[in-house]
Amino acid sequence: MRKICLFVSIAFLLSCTSRTNKPTTEEVKTSGSDSTKHDSPNYPYMAAYSSDFEIGDSKNVQTLLELYQNWDNNTIENSKNSFADNDTMYFADGTMFAGSRDSLMAVAKRVRGEMGKVVDSVHAWVPLRSKDRDEEWVAIWTREYSTDANGKMKPKELHEIWRFDKNGKINLMYQYGQQSPKMPPAAGKK
Repeated sequence: MRKICLFVSIAFLLSCTSRTNKPTTEEVKTSGSDSTKHDSPNYPYMAAYSSDFEIGDSKNVQTLLELYQNWDNNTIENSKNSFADNDTMYFADGTMFAGSRDSLMAVAKRVRGEMGKVVDSVHAWVPLRSKDRDEEWVAIWTREYSTDANGKMKPKELHEIWRFDKNGKINLMYQYGQQSPKMPPAAGKK
């Protein structure tokens, strides 16, 4: 019986240590070769713009966060040089702006001047680079608290996507917003 146990133990140890240095098929698949880096699922849609993104330049996040801070502090003119000569902005309320940086600053100062106190609570951001288009973007999620003309505070959830040109200047922005949810009246109450 001892001989059998000894034989089985030796065979087990040899089988554990006799593995060659050749990688298994699974290891080759996950080694990071270009052909396996991007799995190719059969998505039901194809991206019209791009689906090939990587993490972008964090300096664009810095620019954007300073812009937000200047918006909150009603000192938007401090961020004038963060914008390209010509800019396009699409806002959540359906309005848009397309024009020069100076015109954008004039509109922004007017709009911000009509608002009372503004405080942004930034949830998250991510700098992105579209590899196939070679464009830099920053996606940001925030809750903006602002007071209206009567001093009433109203929060608004915002998602914005900002594009930066080759000089690191903002030239395009898309804004999506959600007003504070309103709860329906309880059943039986009017």
